Amino acid sequence: MIGISACLGGICCRYDGQSKELSFLKELVEKKEAMPICPEVLGGLPIPREPAEITSGDGFAVWQGQASVLTVSGEDVTECFKEGAKIAYQKLLEHQIDTLIVKEDSPSCGYRRIYDGTFSGNKIAGIGVATAYFILNGISVVSENEWQTIVQHEGSNG
Repeated sequence: MIGISACLGGICCRYDGQSKELSFLKELVEKKEAMPICPEVLGGLPIPREPAEITSGDGFAVWQGQASVLTVSGEDVTECFKEGAKIAYQKLLEHQIDTLIVKEDSPSCGYRRIYDGTFSGNKIAGIGVATAYFILNGISVVSENEWQTIVQHEGSNG
């Protein structure tokens, strides 16, 4: 079994109350071949919620205490993001999941890109808060743009 960002599996859990469904990944969830996980919701954030971005760095910088996650109105939600990452990681461990497909650009799940913290739509190279925690703790991560490599790999081991 693999893990996937819940929004990619068709679950309406994003900040805007929507999903970013990829039909094949939703099908894996429906067949119980993938477990959906949303660190932001697990951290106690509501659906919908204000957009949030990492300021002054990326997820690794958040874990080092050098960056924060702020909403568009300036509320600091860093601890919610960190707590959600820890809970998500525990759920992955409980299900013996060591591979995760994440939503690119997300302040929580982004893998190669995140928004730059200015709420201007600009993206920078970086890792989200939960993705950084997963990587630091040995979980293999790919973005939704690379999910085929994981599914093919899992299929060859099945």
